[in-house]
Order: sequence, then C-alpha cells, then structure tokens
Amino acid sequence: MRRSFALNTQPHVADIGGTELEFQPEVMGDEFMDAYAELRDAQKAKGVDLGNLTDADPKDVRRTARALRLFLARQMLEESADLFLQLNVVKDGETLQTFHDLDEAEEFAAEHEGARVVDGLRLPTRVIVELLEWVVELYGGGGNRPTTSSSASSTPSRQAGRRGTGVSPSRASTRTPGR
Repeated sequence: MRRSFALNTQPHVADIGGTELEFQPEVMGDEFMDAYAELRDAQKAKGVDLGNLTDADPKDVRRTARALRLFLARQMLEESADLFLQLNVVKDGETLQTFHDLDEAEEFAAEHEGARVVDGLRLPTRVIVELLEWVVELYGGGGNRPTTSSSASSTPSRQAGRRGTGVSPSRASTRTPGR
C-alpha cells in the first residue's frame, strides 16, 4: 500500500484589517511544541490566569502578552515577525525609538520621563487570541490539510450537524420496511 502526503508550500496569511502577516507554510512538530512550551512556562512563571485578569499585576499581564506575541512570531516569516514584535517608545505622540526586546524598550522609556512602550502593530487582545487559536489549529495537528491530487487522500469529513436516527413524519409513509 502506498500513501502520499502533501506539504504546504505557500505561506499562510492572516489578514488583519488590511495588514497581512505571513506564517510559515509548515512548522516542524518539535519546533512548534518547543515554542508552545515556552509560552506555557512564561504564563505559569508570572502566575497569570488569562481567564481571570482582575487580580493580575499589569506588568505580569504585559509580559504574558509579550510571550504570546513571541510564540506567534516564531511561526511567522521573518518580515511579518519583525513587524509583529516591534515595540515603540512613545512620548507626547512621537516615537522616540523602536525596539524588539521588551526589557530594552522599558529601560529606554524609563530614561525619558513620560515615555511609554507600545506595540508597533497594535491589535485588540481578541485578535491576538484568535491568531493563537488559528496557529494552534494550523500547526498543532488540526486545521486544513494541503490540497493534493493524490487519490490516496483522506475522505472528506462529514458535513456539520447531527445525524438523526428517527424518521420524519413526512417520510415515514414512503419508507420501505427493512431499510
């Protein structure tokens, strides 16, 4: 028996309000799991429960959000990762300097009274979470399989919905016994 497996060769694209972030066509399982473990460890280290942020320290939440961005960026192509990880130190609406390391950005901001660190690509938290879910689906074992012309491809999944076991009243009279 022979079975062919196709690999994605084109980047996955997340279009976020007209900004396109390109993700690697394929990510090796160990690389994905290593990045995911780092994300999980960063979250645990700060003790941030993303389901309950009411008692969380804002600095810890920011560090956890940064770890999430780092995880996502590891799955992206270089140019998209660079844009996604950009941090700007801003004062009075003016960008003083751009960084990719949060510690360096915070240190620079501390040296300039009234300056603060903001993400270069500002996104609502819900979009970051949706990106995480999408990436886990893409590379974590679920999601879309690449299309192939192979006759050995898996059969398509059933359509959504519940398969009924009852007989509808309108069809009951046309049903043949034993079928």
